[in-house]
Amino acid sequence: MARSAEQNRLARERSRESLLQAAIDVFAERGIDGATIAEITRRAGVAQGLVNYYFGGKEQLVGAVIDRWFALLLGIAHGGPVAEVFAGDAPAPDPDLGDAPAAGLDPAAASVSGVPHEVRLAAIIDVTLGMTAVALPLQRVIFALQQRPENRALFAAAELRHLEAVRAAEDTVRSIFRDRGDVDPAMEEIMLRSLLDGIVGQCIIYGESYPLERARRWVHRRYGLPEPPTPLAGATAPASGSGSEPRARASR
Repeated sequence: MARSAEQNRLARERSRESLLQAAIDVFAERGIDGATIAEITRRAGVAQGLVNYYFGGKEQLVGAVIDRWFALLLGIAHGGPVAEVFAGDAPAPDPDLGDAPAAGLDPAAASVSGVPHEVRLAAIIDVTLGMTAVALPLQRVIFALQQRPENRALFAAAELRHLEAVRAAEDTVRSIFRDRGDVDPAMEEIMLRSLLDGIVGQCIIYGESYPLERARRWVHRRYGLPEPPTPLAGATAPASGSGSEPRARASR
């Protein structure tokens, strides 16, 4: 029996998504230069010709990976749950934000609904750092791309594609700092992004030896936020009264 137009559309979406996820994994393992279309399509379980069909070639596939990273960042700015943001299908925020967990809040909606700015800021911090559990391969690819000046044009092009949403996300975070009474909300937003990007970069370099949960709690204290009641998924809460000193190591 012939497939319907809707079934064909869904099949195309699944093939494209499989290629994109396979590209992220292979780029993370082998680097952009070391990755081949043959390996990516083998991982995705599709024909090699589909890369050109869906993306136009390897460089455009890299651009699609950067687009996925932008989608992740924009979702985080609005407090989407990490795994669903990464998959690109975060649900609409619960209108009853008062009882919502921090990592599921929409900071912009929370501002309207009266949820304290501390809770909205904690949501952004926790979702950003929590993404290491589900999006570290993507972060590893982006981190490697960012170290090469010749890739700046790829990021600039992606930024232009998402410019309106990028500005809206920045303004959402800046509104939180404005509500907190900070004198320079724009710089606070930039420095928060720089701080969290730095922590994620350290996680990429040092892996499990990096004290992610301690770093998260340090950031909470830095911004005068309440102590998180539970650790991030996959992280271990530091023992109460523990005098042990964390030491991040790349060699282990």
